[in-house]
Amino acid sequence: MDNRDEVCAFLKSRRAKITPEQAGLPVYGQRRVPGLRRGEVAMLAGVSVEYYTRLERGNLAGVSDSVLDALAQALRLGDTERDHLYALARSANTGPARGQRRPKKATVRPSVLRIVEGLHDQPAYLRNRRMDILAANPLARALHCELFETEPVNTCRFVFLDPRATRLYPDWDRVAREGVGVLRVEVAKNPYDRELSNLIGELSTRSDAFRTLWGAQDVHVFTEGTKRFLHPAVGEMELVHETLDLPGDDGLSLTVYSADPGTPAADALQLLASWAATRQQETAAEQSGAEG
Repeated sequence: MDNRDEVCAFLKSRRAKITPEQAGLPVYGQRRVPGLRRGEVAMLAGVSVEYYTRLERGNLAGVSDSVLDALAQALRLGDTERDHLYALARSANTGPARGQRRPKKATVRPSVLRIVEGLHDQPAYLRNRRMDILAANPLARALHCELFETEPVNTCRFVFLDPRATRLYPDWDRVAREGVGVLRVEVAKNPYDRELSNLIGELSTRSDAFRTLWGAQDVHVFTEGTKRFLHPAVGEMELVHETLDLPGDDGLSLTVYSADPGTPAADALQLLASWAATRQQETAAEQSGAEG
């Protein structure tokens, strides 16, 4: 197994996105390919056409950082795309002996779990890089109530396979594109992760939308931003989210949603908390009645 196909598809997709005008190159006559030609990328990166052709065929083994930097500049890669290119190069140089080691199964430390559960007025959850949610506080479960109806809880599986996702996320296209981008980043870092491969295979088989977005080769890393929800009980709200990697837990990140005080979103969060509390009381009463 190697990542040549991943490298080839990524470089071709980035080359196709740049016009000669954007690269500051003159245009002569009819062009048969979208974006730049291989020779133009090679010239911009300061390498021979033969060498760049080798790279675009998927062979990044032994490529120096200086060449990767020149290639990233020639293709006008953003920070996340540049990091992705470096990850592809690292995987190419790692070799199957190390690469085939399965990633350690993520476990949530009790101290981290206490942090999540201690955020009473902010939805918070922990996830791994496959977008599995490993722990969540009650408010996060209430915000994503439909997502938590099925185990294991995976946000990409919900987005692409549950029709209710298009209602919960008014900006479904962006949510879907970003989720696929996160999986694409993870594939470059852990190309031999069997669970990740199984998830991508399942989504590719069952979702035309996922297949299309996966072929686009776009990458994404969650940091901060806003997300709109259309909650089945509370209605529309726009929340700020922050995603923080946990340095001591490789592959785990904490996502927290919040709203500025005095805003409609803050009122919606309070309403969501009341709805969640009522729902929890009803569930407890039902369980008590069943036991009685």
